Amino acid sequence: MNRLSYKVSDFHDDILHETQLGQLCGTKQLFRDRYEIQRVLGRGGFGVTFLAKNMTLPGNPLCVIKQLCPKVTRPKSWQRACVRFEKEAKALGKLGNHSQIPMLLDYFDMNGEFFLVQEYIRGSTLAREIRRTGPKSEGVVKQFLRELLPVLQYIHKHQVIHRDIKPHNLLRCEDDGRLVLIDFGAVKEELVKSSDGNSKSATTNFVGTMGFAPPEQFSLRPVYASDVYAVGVTCLFMLTGKAPLEFDYDAHNGEIAWQKEVQISDHFGKILSKMVKIPLEERYKNAEEVMWDLGMESYLPTLNNCMTTQRLGASSSSNSVEIPQGYKTHITRTAIAIREWREKLKQKQAMRKRNPLP
Repeated sequence: MNRLSYKVSDFHDDILHETQLGQLCGTKQLFRDRYEIQRVLGRGGFGVTFLAKNMTLPGNPLCVIKQLCPKVTRPKSWQRACVRFEKEAKALGKLGNHSQIPMLLDYFDMNGEFFLVQEYIRGSTLAREIRRTGPKSEGVVKQFLRELLPVLQYIHKHQVIHRDIKPHNLLRCEDDGRLVLIDFGAVKEELVKSSDGNSKSATTNFVGTMGFAPPEQFSLRPVYASDVYAVGVTCLFMLTGKAPLEFDYDAHNGEIAWQKEVQISDHFGKILSKMVKIPLEERYKNAEEVMWDLGMESYLPTLNNCMTTQRLGASSSSNSVEIPQGYKTHITRTAIAIREWREKLKQKQAMRKRNPLP
């Protein structure tokens, strides 16, 4: 009997018996002559994830092996799946140069299954942290966005849509405290497209998580804004501790009715509302737009003061100094600059609507 069987749930016990790597758990037999399989980390609709040690490297560093199981039986489908897997694995490898994305160490196919070997990040998921400590404050959630949005900007710059951003796929590293984004859905989606099933079936081919994925993703047409939506829903989870399907939904537009659940500033409330809008034309198109509005918050008091102007020459003092004709006060000049900036911003947004990103 496997010596680790008594330590795992029935759910994981099935994995230990049904998968090649599961059968190696707790034994000294090496997978591919180098990996000692330690235990099961998780299981999803597309495969199983294991913790392993690389016994060929000094110190025997830990790594994560993801075993992906495409539903492929026909030779042509398998060839197509191999091509797509290699393409997406290489794209994932390029993303791993970022400190907040696990590094891809290896990838290969074997016996009709695909494997990804990635850097192991020691830490706790955001979902587990919320369950342990409870909802977070507005300030903590804003800091979370400042950490995550640049990562989103980075992967979108490389023309990758994550497709499955959620609290379970966000890790807080124990070693240095950095936030790490894991479990990209792009490879899974490409393998699903290569399956023997009906590729036109959205329920079969959908990659993502109910509640965190927006409608266009269910229609198999994810865009960069789809990741923005998922990040917005993750923020609502952080503020309330409630999963998206636990919220009420607006019967007219299908949007999450979250406003009565939290106490946050009007400015941040507007940002979150725009992040989780159902219509794409009303939602932030990318991470940069969210970062811009989030960054403008610190300037709001100054902007409000600048927009309050006083008539030139008006004074309550009888000893007021005569103001030269055409003179503009500092406040007036700033207010004019703000108006010009807002006009340029409107023009820029209009141009983006006319020429959307692919």
